Amino acid sequence: MITFLEILNRKYAEWSDKINILHCRMLKKVGKLKNMDLAFVEGAISSKEEEKQLREIRDNAKRLVAIGSCAAEGSPANQRNFFDSKATSEITFLLKRFRLNEKVYPLKNFVAVDDVVPGCPMVEEKFIQMLEKYMRR
Repeated sequence: MITFLEILNRKYAEWSDKINILHCRMLKKVGKLKNMDLAFVEGAISSKEEEKQLREIRDNAKRLVAIGSCAAEGSPANQRNFFDSKATSEITFLLKRFRLNEKVYPLKNFVAVDDVVPGCPMVEEKFIQMLEKYMRR
């Protein structure tokens, strides 16, 4: 998200007549997730609640873009997927307390993903290229 804000600092004046941000908690803009042309989702899915939110976003977006390595591939957030039984048993109480799934997965395991911006953090130039590609459409 910090990378996204840095990009907005540089590019918003250029893009302002082409984009309308409906929902971005970091910008303190929390609107309805309805009739979106393009939705960006950052982070891997680690709970049923996150899966539900992701499906709502997908249902209301013409296109969905996975932002960063966690959203695109699940990693590095999915490190617990590879824990041995001892390490898994040590974190089980936390998974239960915070209602987290045993495993962590990328977005594509739950919904169709139209595009990916790689990196951890995301590669700024790839994000700019991707967004400008959709603006031209």
